[in-house]
Amino acid sequence: QVQLVESGGGLVAPGGSLTLSCVASESTDSFYAMGWYRQAPGKQRELVAVTAKGTSSSYDSSVKGRFTVSRDNAKRMVFLQMNSLKSEDTAIYSCFANTGRGNVWGQGTQVTVSS
Repeated sequence: QVQLVESGGGLVAPGGSLTLSCVASESTDSFYAMGWYRQAPGKQRELVAVTAKGTSSSYDSSVKGRFTVSRDNAKRMVFLQMNSLKSEDTAIYSCFANTGRGNVWGQGTQVTVSS
């Protein structure tokens, strides 16, 4: 079973930046897609960004132009660069992978945007 471990969350002021990282326990070369979900208190989990083989990255409209998802198969990692953060970006962010054998999620990392 593939394991995903996130890092990089924390407290940041509005307008600030943060980069989340996620490392997989095995090679990601064959993974069809990797990306990030988030879940804010009292809200449903939502897909934030995804990068898939053979296609361009896609983003939720609320983060488009501010967040960038990238993937490094050599390091078995996926990243989420978050700029111009807003209070409404506060949530637990979890990375995911569509391995071709099923979907896997990490435990999540807390991102809090507050002054």
